[in-house]
Amino acid sequence: MIALVDCNSFYASCEQVFRPDLINKPVVVLSNNDGCIIAANKQAKALAEIPMFQPVFKIKKLLDDNNVSYFSSNYTLYSDMSRRVMDTLMMFSPRVEEYSIDESFVDLSSMHNANYDTIAHTIKNTVEKNTGIPVGVGIAKTKSLSKLANKYAKKIAANNNVYVVDTEQKRQYLLKNLKVKDIWGIGKKHAILLQDKNVNTALDFANMPVAWVRKEMTVIGERLWRELNNVPCLELETVTNAKKGIGTAKSFGFKLTEYSLIEEACSFYVAEVSDLLRQQQSLASQIEISLETNQHSAIDKQYRNKIILNLDTPTDSTIKLTKEALKGLQQIFKPGYRYKKVGVNLAHLVHKNEVQTNLFYNPHKSESDAITKLMDNLNGKYGKNKIKTATVGNRSKEWALIKEHRSPRFTTQWGELLTIGG
Repeated sequence: MIALVDCNSFYASCEQVFRPDLINKPVVVLSNNDGCIIAANKQAKALAEIPMFQPVFKIKKLLDDNNVSYFSSNYTLYSDMSRRVMDTLMMFSPRVEEYSIDESFVDLSSMHNANYDTIAHTIKNTVEKNTGIPVGVGIAKTKSLSKLANKYAKKIAANNNVYVVDTEQKRQYLLKNLKVKDIWGIGKKHAILLQDKNVNTALDFANMPVAWVRKEMTVIGERLWRELNNVPCLELETVTNAKKGIGTAKSFGFKLTEYSLIEEACSFYVAEVSDLLRQQQSLASQIEISLETNQHSAIDKQYRNKIILNLDTPTDSTIKLTKEALKGLQQIFKPGYRYKKVGVNLAHLVHKNEVQTNLFYNPHKSESDAITKLMDNLNGKYGKNKIKTATVGNRSKEWALIKEHRSPRFTTQWGELLTIGG
């Protein structure tokens, strides 16, 4: 059996963990640079007049009139809370597939003759107790069925966010009560095709002749058909593939003209991507720096440029990468412009155990693995970015404003996190 555990309104729930006064109140989260609404909890979704992905400046009055709390997106917080949820799920099985930041498949096959309804509620309650994040749990024999079970668990209030498909009767009931469009993997094109054939429910699709499904929807559709008929075809993917590129490009809190402030921002972003690079045990062979003004401004002079720097030896050293990044930034920076954004992208990544070194490369002692590990250990112990390069110093009041779009991290170490709910 496989459980699909999906966090409810994840981004909004993360914000509510640290603002318990907002429990059961409408909350939305905004995109990068507070552009538009990208997430909302059920209380906010109940306000039908508040559309998703709408530019926030157009509906700010509507949000205020409805007492909706809104937050800048804080992906550092969301990633950290996602990791805490994953750590809790590992208590129930060593095989967990992190499908996305807010949902995971959990292999329960080792729990023979278990009461899966009890297990589902235990998972739900334990995750909420350990992290404060409410989740829905769907359990079935296949991944596709567990996705549908999770959807149905949240759809019907009486399910209490749990639905288990452990009998043929429950499988038939589940498929009968969900639409074709609810099936994981059925896109708009195939949904229209099936509806034209009077296939309206998931059960209708599961009862279609397999030959027709294979012909019209290829082998991918056939696998989905078999999954809905209790035949596992999709394996759990418990090994996460390393990213081929790591980057970030955030807009400033206000437009910048001073090079030293842009240099600070660039160095800050290098530190962020370098940390992610080391987490997946990779080294970067190339770094790209980009700089741009606000292309949508009618009053600003426009300029955008980027530079790609090839490194003599692949590295994960924040200090080395910062040095190279600032060399590139100096080359593309032009005075007289009001800059909106600086970007940092690491490319041509290789695993640290597969790198070919340069015989003539003589790194400075500040770029050594020992210094890098020491910085990571101190930041892990005392908090992110407590130890940083000199170019990320708080040299001015303006630096705080550069990061205005970034909401506070609000995270603690796992052992410091209070148990939620008693």
